[in-house]
Amino acid sequence: MTQHGFRILIVDDEPNIRAGLAKGLAGEADDLATAQDAEEAWTLFQQQHQQVVITDLKMSGRLSGLELLRQIKESRPETVVLVITAHGTIETAVEAMRLGAHDFVAKPVDLNMLRLQVRKAFAHYRLVEENRRLRARLDAMGEFPDMVGHSAAMQHVFDRIRQVANADVTVLVQGESGTGKELVARAIHNLSARKGRPFIAANVGALPETLVESELFGYEKGAYSGATRQKPGWFEMADGGTLFLDEIGEMPPKTQVDLLRLLEQRELRRLGGEVSIPIDVRLIAATNRDLDELAAENRFRQDLYYRINVVPLRIPPLRQRRDDIPPLVEHCLQQAEQRYGGPSRRVAPAAMRVLCDHPWPGNVRQLRNLMERLVVTVESPTIHAEDLPQEFRTVPRSEVITLEEAVEEAEKQAILAALANCHQHRERTAQLLGISVRTLHYKMNRYSLQ
Repeated sequence: MTQHGFRILIVDDEPNIRAGLAKGLAGEADDLATAQDAEEAWTLFQQQHQQVVITDLKMSGRLSGLELLRQIKESRPETVVLVITAHGTIETAVEAMRLGAHDFVAKPVDLNMLRLQVRKAFAHYRLVEENRRLRARLDAMGEFPDMVGHSAAMQHVFDRIRQVANADVTVLVQGESGTGKELVARAIHNLSARKGRPFIAANVGALPETLVESELFGYEKGAYSGATRQKPGWFEMADGGTLFLDEIGEMPPKTQVDLLRLLEQRELRRLGGEVSIPIDVRLIAATNRDLDELAAENRFRQDLYYRINVVPLRIPPLRQRRDDIPPLVEHCLQQAEQRYGGPSRRVAPAAMRVLCDHPWPGNVRQLRNLMERLVVTVESPTIHAEDLPQEFRTVPRSEVITLEEAVEEAEKQAILAALANCHQHRERTAQLLGISVRTLHYKMNRYSLQ
């Protein structure tokens, strides 16, 4: 029964016992090393970091088994140490356990029992390591357990979420499809005073135009053919909490008028109803379209655009934050493994380079779906470049972005650099950039750099 990736170190000054233990445990690990005394064992351990050490307590040499145990646990506390001795006094056993020994077995050793103890030791080690990795991930994620991003661009997004969470203003989240706009909305809700109250996520673009109004505001029984009962809308369902409206740019013109009225008067009237119902809802809207351009072309009401664009928040596409791809791959891979089961997997360096170079038109959603596919289809514990779909293994042409995207990215980087150089002083920053303070404020709002 081989434990993938596990190593055992056996320490005993009696050659026959050492050889017998090694032979009896040969099938229990991928690598098995032996040492004739504690000094040799300590040298081997420092080089190879075995997960399980089986050591005699009383041996010839400068170091005793207890001293070896102490050094190992001080160096790598997660190491599982089994102590074996013919001198099994209560005092020795208590001291060994006090120093961190996992278990204590007296000679003569029952190999079947020892194999069982080794398997339990490996299981214990895996559990400890998984808990350690989980704590590390939670510490790294902090306030945003569902969002992964160490890049400067995502740190700016996190900063903006913290700024607006308790302000209770309307937020417009903008970003390409698959960038995680709903996760941003949930993070704002969870950090706000409305946490614990309803969070309703709804997609305007997923509904036929004729149904948007009834889903948004609800309807009374008999309001139209088929309305056999009273039904509350999204706003009523979210009362006291937060309503997230995705793809708001797809909202029909008449519904835009009704939504504007609701936001200004803080009350609604169901379809077919005559009573105005007061509501207390925070609206977070999202779109993957340029609402500024749609409003300028009269394809989206300008007054509604200004009403929902109180605080703009832009999420960068994955191709503009490639430093986040490796931790995102690991995060999505672990989620897929938890969902579908199977062994833990790692991504080979060559495969990771391919993933980092990919343009990711579907952003984080595409990456998450790929990790689920690989967990289901790849049997090896290591995902190699040849395991990736053909479109990933084909050498892509140089990534082409629009001139507008290039100019925006250059402006953002210039503003961020100037702000850092001027210690966030706006007037000096504007002077350094050769623009007015008003223009600087406009661009900072546009690029969500506040």
